[in-house]
This record gives sequence, C-alpha cells and structure tokens, in this order.
Amino acid sequence: MTLPFEVGVVVRDLELMERFYCDVLGCCAERRSRIPESIGGPAGLGGELVVVWLRVPSGGCVKLILPRSAPVSAQAAGSAAACALPVGRPGLSYLTFHLDDMDSVVAALPAAGARPLSDPVVVRTRGRRISFWADPEGNAVELVDPRADSSGPGHSN
Repeated sequence: MTLPFEVGVVVRDLELMERFYCDVLGCCAERRSRIPESIGGPAGLGGELVVVWLRVPSGGCVKLILPRSAPVSAQAAGSAAACALPVGRPGLSYLTFHLDDMDSVVAALPAAGARPLSDPVVVRTRGRRISFWADPEGNAVELVDPRADSSGPGHSN
C-alpha cells in the first residue's frame, strides 16, 4: 500500500455529514469532486456522484459520497435487518476513531445529531474507554481512548 486507508460512506445530506465529521470528530475536508456516471455507475453507486475527501487527523480518509439520486434510507426500504445494530451482519459495521481523550467529543455528539448506541455511553474495558454512536444518518461510529482510569459523566465503573 502506498497511502493510508480510505473508507467511503454513502450519505443523504452531504453538508450535514461533512459538518459532523469535521466539526465534531476533527476531520479536515481536503477536496470535493464530481465523479462522472462513467465511474459511479460501474461502481454500483447510482451514476454521477459528489465526493468529499475528509482527512482523519491520524492519517486515514473518510470519503463522503452523495449519489445524484439520494440513497434510500434503511427505514424507507422496509428492511428490519438493515435498521438493526450492525453486530453479526456481514459488511461494513462501523468506523473507529482513536482519540487521546473522548470526553469533549462525547459531550458534543448529541448536539451534532448523533445518538448513543451503548449503555452506559462510555464503557471501560481492557485499559481503554469505548463508546458507540450513530452519526446523524445512522452510521455506527466507535470512539476509543486509552484513558480507562477517567471517571467523567456517563462512564461505567
């Protein structure tokens, strides 16, 4: 491999999702491009696309992908399995972000449209703290930090 890993996330609201990943999780928009149908169609992404490349502070990249025709939500598709938590389901399950200290991010997530997927919100395990959230469009996001000795709000003992 010659570059850090990239992951693509198909979105319904590009501006909302760009703000979420940049403002809350610290990603930085590097570029935005229109991708022609000649590439988006064969890739199975519905034809013409707009893609925003977000650099993750640690070096990876999240590509937000907006098809010309908005993707169908899992609820609209009527698939109960697609609406469930990703555990045990084949395919991409969640994005993991490693942080030095997740407290400020966890505090900002609800106002940014995210909802917690774990109870308690932050769990201590194996010398780390872990928290699972649904981003504003329902994609699962895992936060991990090495500070298992912290006792901030929402933490399990």
